Amino acid sequence: MKRLARLLPALCILLSLSTMHALAQAIPVSMQYTEVYDFADELITDGIICRQTAVRPYTRQQFAAMFDEAQQRDSLLDRRQRKTLDFYRNVFALERDTMVSGYVQYTDRRTFDLSLASPQFSYSTPNRLFKMSIEPILGMDLYGSKRGAIIKRWWGAELRMDIAKHLSIWGSLRDVSYNGTAALSDTYYPDLTSKIDGAKLTKPGFLNMEQGVQYKEANYGGDFSDSRGGIMAHAWFGSIGIQREQIRWGDAYHCSNILSGRTPAVPMVTLQLTPCSWFQFDYFHAWLVSNVADSTKYFDETTNVEGQIKRHYRPANKFMAANMFTFTPIKYISFSLGNSIVYSENNVQAAYFIPVAFYKSLDHLLTKGLGVENQNSQAFASVSIRPVDHLQLYGSFYIDEFKFARLKSSNPENNPISYLVGFNWSGWPVKGLSLRGEFMRAYIACYTHSISVLTWASNSYNLGHYMGDNAQSIFVEAAYRPIRGMRIVLSYTNDTKYNSYRYLRGGVNSNGARVTDGNIGQTIKQKPFDRVIYRNDEVTLKGIYEVHPNMYLRISLSYNNARGYDNLTPTISSEVTGTAQQYLNRYLPVWNHGSCFTAMGGFSFGF
Repeated sequence: MKRLARLLPALCILLSLSTMHALAQAIPVSMQYTEVYDFADELITDGIICRQTAVRPYTRQQFAAMFDEAQQRDSLLDRRQRKTLDFYRNVFALERDTMVSGYVQYTDRRTFDLSLASPQFSYSTPNRLFKMSIEPILGMDLYGSKRGAIIKRWWGAELRMDIAKHLSIWGSLRDVSYNGTAALSDTYYPDLTSKIDGAKLTKPGFLNMEQGVQYKEANYGGDFSDSRGGIMAHAWFGSIGIQREQIRWGDAYHCSNILSGRTPAVPMVTLQLTPCSWFQFDYFHAWLVSNVADSTKYFDETTNVEGQIKRHYRPANKFMAANMFTFTPIKYISFSLGNSIVYSENNVQAAYFIPVAFYKSLDHLLTKGLGVENQNSQAFASVSIRPVDHLQLYGSFYIDEFKFARLKSSNPENNPISYLVGFNWSGWPVKGLSLRGEFMRAYIACYTHSISVLTWASNSYNLGHYMGDNAQSIFVEAAYRPIRGMRIVLSYTNDTKYNSYRYLRGGVNSNGARVTDGNIGQTIKQKPFDRVIYRNDEVTLKGIYEVHPNMYLRISLSYNNARGYDNLTPTISSEVTGTAQQYLNRYLPVWNHGSCFTAMGGFSFGF
């Protein structure tokens, strides 16, 4: 008891020091809240604040800290930026131990606030040891073209709580529906078996930036729900917890080639450490969705027909562990290195819960002695350089498999890798004007695997760049911010998909002869970026106005020209052939086939 009495004062001092440095709410801010991320990027690129941009989402406490830092240098901001900064400092008021200032509100200005614009309820105890906010979510987008109309509607709510400045709990639900069955005409889609499918703007395999979803059964279009949330313990040096959210790894403004954040959110255990200003460490262990039935796991259901049983097979387990080390040795240079593994076992493997590990080495230890196929491991890197204020140069590299021998000119094989390079020019010579550009290439067999349960995917959506392997993407964007909350964007995207291959291992045919022309060695000997099977050019002009915090008005006009190309003569047996129409059906929703203009208008509370 005497020893405990001696330790108690020391523990109290440590806790108080930790509290002094802690900012409330280690709650991730969805990357679909595009405008707050865009403003943070503007401040970073203009040299107002300094922060790594390779790992997202940021937390509410990180946004609050960034905007407080910018406030200390407000003399470098123009009038619009100051107004925008004040706007977002109010959005993250609870994280700054103040109350939100809203419109049409009822409040005592100390402990609670109920506002109608934007709709939100905020509460805090006088000592700020408990904070809570509730926001409704409501929105609708209307798409229209010569082919008809699609209505996207969603509703829900989000709850956030912070307890004792060290524990954050949050959750949200969005119920989303697409309705377009009455508008999609057989005149434009004579081969479509169901008009309902025409209302779905996203599916596994589609090559677009629409968020991946898992649809429920519906007879009017597409319907799905999105429930996210988590619990996080945090202090000034980092956080640890369990959450279901989307993440993006790799510097990019259009789509990252490492982890794009486009796939449905997955549950994961996460760890983030920021012990000093020049270093950040990120780790997660995720439960992915394999969409592969396991023939050894099933439920038997008794039917109303005597003697008959209906068997329900369960999906195979699929897990992923990944880490990322981010260094900022000097203010204007940041680089990240990491590795990951996608694996499938009956249960999670304890070795992959080691945050600081090279997972390929652990995989060899666990599987090599059995003479079986390894799990699927990857490595990646991202670098960002800001040589002068207003300019960012960046690149990301994803390595699916790599051998130095393949770099020799005499070796016909190509490493299945992906690389992305880009630039972001902002705020000079015209304030509020920015120009961005990205170029991505992924070689044959990148992101793929011969074992379907080990692919770089969840819910069958590629975790990396939406274009997949043997593909190229060019993206250019010019944006102008005339006033606080408004952004006008003109963008051009050129996506090209080249001949596709199945990832096949070598084997023997029915006569016992060894087959080699379909194995992976022969596949990666093929010339990458050779024959075009699909191409889409898209020009989009859109306007976004954030009227109140997280309350949007949106309009856009886009033109796209999607073409498929026949490829009926395979070079090797693993090549996937098809007609131009088959490729279009595989890679793009029927809504966007061919050449057409599309207009969109919408509004939302929440994202």
